[in-house]
Amino acid sequence: MLIRKLFKFENAHIVRNCTSDRCKRSIHGHSYKVELLLKASKLDHGQMVYDFGLLKGVIKDLIDSFDHAICFWEKDDSQYIDACQTFSARWISLPVSPSAEQFSRIFFYLAQQVLQSTNTQNGEGDVEVYSVIVHETDTGYAQSFIEDIQNEQMGILSLDGIVFSEQIQIEWANPQMYEDLKKGMKFNNPQVDLQVEV
Repeated sequence: MLIRKLFKFENAHIVRNCTSDRCKRSIHGHSYKVELLLKASKLDHGQMVYDFGLLKGVIKDLIDSFDHAICFWEKDDSQYIDACQTFSARWISLPVSPSAEQFSRIFFYLAQQVLQSTNTQNGEGDVEVYSVIVHETDTGYAQSFIEDIQNEQMGILSLDGIVFSEQIQIEWANPQMYEDLKKGMKFNNPQVDLQVEV
């Protein structure tokens, strides 16, 4: 079974080496919509794949990090990177170009890492990320699946390769959450007192 959670944010970037002259040479922004699709072959005690309320924690904080931020590819010109870091408090350095295709891979990867680092406590089953769809405009989107995350030709993703500015980090509910994730620490979902015997 699949469930879908929609997130929204505003973000600016330059997509180097693309065909469109406007995109590769000028900073521009988009109103993004991110669809996170989770799958499981069993339901929890609440008869859900995964409680939507649980997606308002670490995963939401990570996706919201991209809101009103500028994203740049770590291989971009050093003067451009310096300008982004100097004139924007909210910036994210990425190991890949900030295209919609790579955003879909990044959000898949981040959500996957969080789910794998979460202790569930309500009988959740084999919950995992099925797909992520990133709408860059009303007419175009990119969609990634697990095979895209593991495809090194598309660029290697790692937690260390995604760097969030200090301003972004201090706005998280837990400013240490990303470091905790990188260290392999576990996040605990709330315990649930069952009201009806399962």
